[in-house]
Amino acid sequence: MKAKRSSIVLLMISVASMVVPAIGQAGPLKAGAAKLDITALAYPDGKAPATDRDNDHLFLRAIVLDNGDTRAVLIGADLSFIRPDEAYLEATATMAEELNIPQENVLMSGTHTHSGVNNEWLVQNYSRLSEALVKVTREASTRLRPAKVGFGEGAVYLNTNRDAIDAKTKLWTQAPNPEGPSDKTLAVLAFIDEAGKPIAGYMNYAMHPINGYLSGFISGDFSGAASLHVEKAFAGDMVMVFSQGAQGDQMPLHLRNSTNVMAAISGVELTGFEFVREEIETPLREGKVPRGKNDPAVDEADKNWMEAQGALLGEEAIRVMSYMDRLDGDVKIGGQLRTLTCPGRVWTNSAGARAGNPGIYADGEDVHMRLGVLAINDIALASINAEAYNQIGMDVKAASPLARTMFVAVANGRANSGYIPTDDAYGRYTFQVVASRLKPGCAQDGIVNGITDMIYDYLQ
Repeated sequence: MKAKRSSIVLLMISVASMVVPAIGQAGPLKAGAAKLDITALAYPDGKAPATDRDNDHLFLRAIVLDNGDTRAVLIGADLSFIRPDEAYLEATATMAEELNIPQENVLMSGTHTHSGVNNEWLVQNYSRLSEALVKVTREASTRLRPAKVGFGEGAVYLNTNRDAIDAKTKLWTQAPNPEGPSDKTLAVLAFIDEAGKPIAGYMNYAMHPINGYLSGFISGDFSGAASLHVEKAFAGDMVMVFSQGAQGDQMPLHLRNSTNVMAAISGVELTGFEFVREEIETPLREGKVPRGKNDPAVDEADKNWMEAQGALLGEEAIRVMSYMDRLDGDVKIGGQLRTLTCPGRVWTNSAGARAGNPGIYADGEDVHMRLGVLAINDIALASINAEAYNQIGMDVKAASPLARTMFVAVANGRANSGYIPTDDAYGRYTFQVVASRLKPGCAQDGIVNGITDMIYDYLQ
């Protein structure tokens, strides 16, 4: 634990709707895990085509924890978000009633894969998702057995900042920027049984899964591949959950394979290295270019690259799990939720513009962000229901009084914020900045201080 608490000033408009902390007594830990194939959610008729490639499937994964006094659950979904909010609220209400897991002890997050379920279809049929979330949690709760928990950190150099100046236009765009802020940390929780075998793991890394964006195929991307890699390495019923870190401005450093997919389906001919991803992506995204048939060889290369990235992340997770120097069998579990409210804005000149120039804004509705902390002994899993810039996650970890802290993004529903830039990023006119519904000057400090306060409350 870090030194004594420093004074904290909440530089926010309001932090409201605080849920009473569910913090109980320490007790012997039990853990159970389960995995559920939800690929059918991607299809309105509920029928997923047959495939031999595991990463063409989408999964829910759940880890239920019980210390005899209270319960908690960690859920990872091969989805962009847990959305709409009704799906999160419906599922957590059922978990509290049927499984004795209070809402503030539920941490469910999407991997943010961009080649998953059609989001609009899911929004209209959210009860199918909430039922699946309860089902996988229920299954995990039937598998509880004595366990110990460990925490460790490694590093993987696959991600990069993506706020960049286009070399041709000299305008802000999304492109690899290795000089920008980028946290390379891979943080891992491990739950080990009495025989020393892993029951489950929970990994955390900040990088957009956009390899299959606009591809038309279903895939868990590198995040799903990372989970599958670890699960296959240990075999049995071991479950590995992937959670996103603060990935709002983080993308894969290597994008050639996914750019080739976009080029192939739009009919663009790539000549050497003379192409810009945004020039290919924009016409496809806006429907200005007829979409041709996917080139099977190009798709195959992209999927192979996803699995290669997943293998690198998975191997680092296994290495970290193998060298954890401390495993705790008696644990205290505590969860809290708060709503951070900041002033909002509306981007009034958005038609036909994605990025590059300052936006013109009018006052908009307030933005409400759900902050959370789920603590297991001296491990804090901080969370937010939005895409936060990487520096915000690093700030949370630096300010936390617990050295063993993760930052989990796109968790517990979805905020009406859009991206959450750092205050200094508002001068960088990338899409995530100009499209953000947040006015500057509130969210960054509000998130850091709100989460830090909850951790201090847990420690009292």
